[in-house]
Amino acid sequence: MKTFFLTPLLLVAACDGREESAIDNLANGANVAQVENAVRAEAMAVMEPLDPPAPGTPGGLPIDTVPLAEGSEGSIDPDSAQGAAQVVQGYYGLLEEKRFEDAQALWNPRGKIGTQDGAHFAARFRGFSEIHANVGAPSEPEGAAGSLYITVPVQLYGRIAANGKPFYALRQVALHRVNDVPGSTEEQRRWHIEAIRAYAPPIEAVDASNAMQAISMTDGLAGKAKK
Repeated sequence: MKTFFLTPLLLVAACDGREESAIDNLANGANVAQVENAVRAEAMAVMEPLDPPAPGTPGGLPIDTVPLAEGSEGSIDPDSAQGAAQVVQGYYGLLEEKRFEDAQALWNPRGKIGTQDGAHFAARFRGFSEIHANVGAPSEPEGAAGSLYITVPVQLYGRIAANGKPFYALRQVALHRVNDVPGSTEEQRRWHIEAIRAYAPPIEAVDASNAMQAISMTDGLAGKAKK
């Protein structure tokens, strides 16, 4: 009986102590953001850790054995396939930082997503408290009518805002740029995102007609939550 009553009292005291400590920190001039980050870090510590599948395993990116081609001084040519992959890396980095306006600017400025109202674009990610990505090796560029097209596989992972549960999903980002043709502008010659689709491995080309159907950037992600 003594143990039964003592445990709740200790728990209450511990909770009160943490609350008083946070208030004392604020009263003593601590930065509000620092206190909020400390509380958030404590909450994250008890959440299920994010553990995206490793490359070559189910749910993971394909294993790439070809090293990235770099320029003469170690920099990546922005017009190359690796330059397109860098655009994808930057896009998801902006989403991770919740810089939605900058992220939207990487889409085709004349496309459906690029011309969408900024508030609607940001609302696509409202259901996620965290968004991260691992970017895979780009495909070989394909040319058509003075343009270049490329796809980049992406492993998305993060947390669902409503319950903090992890989510994992594979996507591929389709990018386009105008080739170096007379009359093209600098803006047209940059890589832009055209669509984000369900990932379709090259060996499953027969089923690509279904897998390549354009989907929302966050479509189905909640359904991929880890149990």
